Amino acid sequence: MASGFWVVKLTDRACLISAFITIWTLRVEADAFWAEEGAIYQRMIDNALYGFTRIPKLAGDLEHLDVFEAGEPEHPGKPSVLGRRSYIDDILVPADNLDQLCDRVEDLLEACDKWNLSISVVKSFWGMPKVEYLGHKVSHDGLEANPKDLSALTDLEFPGTLHYAIYASTLNPENDDLADLDLRWIHAHRSFEVLKEKIAKTPILRHFDPDQQAVVVVYASDWAISGALMQEYDQVYYPVMFASRTLKSNELNYGITEKEVLTLLRVLDLNYNTLVGRPIRDTPHWLGYLDPAHYKDA
Repeated sequence: MASGFWVVKLTDRACLISAFITIWTLRVEADAFWAEEGAIYQRMIDNALYGFTRIPKLAGDLEHLDVFEAGEPEHPGKPSVLGRRSYIDDILVPADNLDQLCDRVEDLLEACDKWNLSISVVKSFWGMPKVEYLGHKVSHDGLEANPKDLSALTDLEFPGTLHYAIYASTLNPENDDLADLDLRWIHAHRSFEVLKEKIAKTPILRHFDPDQQAVVVVYASDWAISGALMQEYDQVYYPVMFASRTLKSNELNYGITEKEVLTLLRVLDLNYNTLVGRPIRDTPHWLGYLDPAHYKDA
């Protein structure tokens, strides 16, 4: 995305604004505008999907709408024709049944026709029970890891060094047999295969349900923090997303409670658009014992 460019038609007024002087003459780019920022293209797609088409037009403008202006919705409060936002030009059309899918695809095609946007047939897939989207396999069940991305791990050969063990120090007891590595020990090979299998079998992430309460589970170790956003179904917690990071040098001296607060803040930050205005439940339930004055900035 950092090196990508998109070609979008300009209105006559926008052409005059984008004119620049060269050593030969005044140059006006009337055919196309080269946009380098992904945010500009994201706004263009949002304008099309949400119907932001009430844009004042000046005399002499081209017949195409200027998608770079913010615009106003034709019908305030109307959701996206897809029911959600797209990520730049990667558009996912989810549906609960075939009729809903056909209706949303028809609305999408009408929006593209209205805004003079084209869809690559070669890069598109229609009516699929499971599709690849933003590095994941997406289906009605949720998000799961792409097998192609896991092949580098599952095809990993038995190591000839012990340095990798520090990155999997929490996976015991399989990791214990690898501490004193000896190629003659069959237990080391077996533990290595089990270790790869555990990492490769990542759980399927459920789609977030706005009608279910959000539960944040936090964990902190001596050098890293991790957390998960979950939702409960039939007394079972299903993960919606995971988040983790290593601690900075000044954070290594924090107590366990402070580290878990950092974990909670990271989960809330990464899921702001999902959780804003919604009640959440933390696990373990220690937030009620914290001094609000001490953490008022957080």
